[in-house]
Amino acid sequence: MTEASCHSPASAPVAPDASTLALVGHPNVGKSVLFHRLTGTYVNVSNYPGTTVEVARATARFDRTASLLDTPGVLALPSRSDDERATMRALLNENLRLIVQVGDAKNLRRTLNLTALLAELGVPLAMALNMTDEARARGVSVDAEALAEVLATPVVPTVATGGEGVAALIESLPHAKAPATMLRYDAETETAIATVAALIGERAPHPHLAARGLAILLLGRDHEVENWFKAQPAGAEILAKVEEIAPLAGRESLPARLARERGRAADALARTVSQQSAGSDKTLSLLVGQLAVHPLWGWPLLLLVLLVVYFFVGDFGAGTLVGLLEEDFFGEILNPAVTDFVNAHVSPTWLAEMLVGDYGLWTMGMTYALALILPIVTTFFIAFGILEDSGYFTRLSVIANRAFGVIGLNGRAVLPMVLGLGCVTMATLTTRILHTPRERLIATFLLALAIPCSAQLGVVFGVLGGISFAAAAIWGICIVLILLVTGLLAAKLLQGRRVPLLTELPPMRLPVAGNVLKKTGGRLKWYLVEVIPLFLIGTFIMFVLDKIGVLPWIIRVGEPLVTGWLGLPAEASAAFVMGFLRRDFGATGLFALGSQLSALQAIVGMVTITLFVPCIASVMIIFKEQGAHVGIAMLAIIMPTAFFVGGLLNHILRLFM
Repeated sequence: MTEASCHSPASAPVAPDASTLALVGHPNVGKSVLFHRLTGTYVNVSNYPGTTVEVARATARFDRTASLLDTPGVLALPSRSDDERATMRALLNENLRLIVQVGDAKNLRRTLNLTALLAELGVPLAMALNMTDEARARGVSVDAEALAEVLATPVVPTVATGGEGVAALIESLPHAKAPATMLRYDAETETAIATVAALIGERAPHPHLAARGLAILLLGRDHEVENWFKAQPAGAEILAKVEEIAPLAGRESLPARLARERGRAADALARTVSQQSAGSDKTLSLLVGQLAVHPLWGWPLLLLVLLVVYFFVGDFGAGTLVGLLEEDFFGEILNPAVTDFVNAHVSPTWLAEMLVGDYGLWTMGMTYALALILPIVTTFFIAFGILEDSGYFTRLSVIANRAFGVIGLNGRAVLPMVLGLGCVTMATLTTRILHTPRERLIATFLLALAIPCSAQLGVVFGVLGGISFAAAAIWGICIVLILLVTGLLAAKLLQGRRVPLLTELPPMRLPVAGNVLKKTGGRLKWYLVEVIPLFLIGTFIMFVLDKIGVLPWIIRVGEPLVTGWLGLPAEASAAFVMGFLRRDFGATGLFALGSQLSALQAIVGMVTITLFVPCIASVMIIFKEQGAHVGIAMLAIIMPTAFFVGGLLNHILRLFM
């Protein structure tokens, strides 16, 4: 391969005020990594679809007058999913100077299928043919120079994770121009395209996008393009013409015909400029990737992964690290020193109690946040980042597809569920990657009910990991059963059909230490900036409730439910009060009871608090995404469910423990 192939800028002139460069490509081709290389700004890089749900923007390092957009991954255009619609909106509304298509050197046919449509839009384009190292490992070679000659625009081989080819890509950008059209459709389709394009050019021309490309998108039923034309004075006339032409396609729909022809052209060009050595694609990463989605061996591999995460987070993080921080450093050194200093120098008494009392901002709030939770979430974020960067999570969606079918979803829904293990609030937003309102509603409800966030999950591991693996397994089985039963009921009650799974499998690869550390650092920053203040607010509320007598009253009122039905100590009532603020704060309250809890009580308490109401931020996002009436209905179902399941589990376990 040549490092770059650049051509003289003989394309249509770029508007002098155009200032935006858009990174466009399929999921998992390295757009976000390349975005970081070109801007110095880090976005959350994950090796599975759906990570980049919104459009990221930053100033380009190589041109301080230009902004660079990292658009969500598109499986295909015309747009169908929320990710694709966001990208299409960016193309329609941004003041584009050029498009940088990030392609996958291992799958040139798929890359060129998208190129065929981008070429029709008439925007200057340069191609970063990424992951060429992985292509070479599989015996795939691409003649980038020949491809650049056919497309009449720069094509630069890159390895974004290592920075290879990035300088050559930057040097090629001034030479970018609109690619040569890759195909001509049959006569009937060309007539339809020409008719609509002529009307667009005459009545509602786009400032940057070619009329022919917009006509193809309209005939392909791209709703974002339709919405753009609806806002134009002559848009209704153009859309009426599209409705008039669409039935002329005969037995095959016009969108299907357009997609089929692009696929044929991409396949023909890919065969011309690339080749694969026979038998050279049996790399270790490929074999591991195949094993991960195997209908039989994929499940033992999943159990092995979960076991490793359990020992790393539950044993090392929640056991060793928490012991060093909470017991040795905070318990024996720091907290006694802070308490002595405050009692000696702070008055009145109530202020000292607010700082270092039973519900003190330091002795409870900061100790919980830094000594108990921080080491746990740090180890969890590291494990989470390794699994993300390896490409395993997408394969998890494949092997989970059949199980998710029981609850009316497809395997794509596992992505918000897995993200929920990091932050349920963020995961609720990413339910937008699901295709129908029904799927988004079911997934949102399951996230709110039974998916623990990283901080809470870490506390669960901390409590149950100190008891036995069996205790953690009982908790896990209960949560999975609740997910299946409630999901099945939701799927039966909500009208609609299940959308089949269609996803791209990124390559399995060794995680890049820099990516994992940056993601871990970014998430820890989120924890320190957003979660610790909430811990302090929650502690202050607990202090006030205790001082005015409300907390003891709540504990007394809740005692029959907590001690009788759930079988927990009376002090556990305070943990559920804290759970109204944050589930992880409530779980930490149970954690703090320590030796007061028997093994049975620990299991019951952790199952109940896991199913308890989500944090305030999650509730606000649910209200925003689904509406207040849906959010209230969810809370009305979740709270009784949590206590019912916890009490039922308590009485069942007492028969055996």
